[in-house]
Amino acid sequence: QLQLVESGGGLVQPGGSLRLSCAASGDTLRYYDIGWFRQAPGKEHEGVSCISTGGTTNYADSVKGRFTISRDNAKNAVILQMSSLKPEDTAVYYCLEVPECYYHVPNPNYGTGRWGKGTQVTVSS
Repeated sequence: QLQLVESGGGLVQPGGSLRLSCAASGDTLRYYDIGWFRQAPGKEHEGVSCISTGGTTNYADSVKGRFTISRDNAKNAVILQMSSLKPEDTAVYYCLEVPECYYHVPNPNYGTGRWGKGTQVTVSS
């Protein structure tokens, strides 16, 4: 079975960058559509980005132009490169397999009962 582990979070100043990794085991990740989600304290989960098996990518308007999702197949991973970070990006970030990644970011409702431990991103001066 596919198992995913998020890593790469940390504390950065506004305008800084972080590279998050969604590393897979148990199966080949390139066969799955993968989504990144985040949850800020006291807030509900929101979809951030996704990448399909065919290479289609989608981003939330709030991160478009600042975040880039890609695959690192040599590491069996999906990467979320985050730049120009803002305090409002502060959240726990999660990755999940998703049923589709077409024209919109994935629906966070799909993550119900499926969230892992995530990785904490804190953007603060």
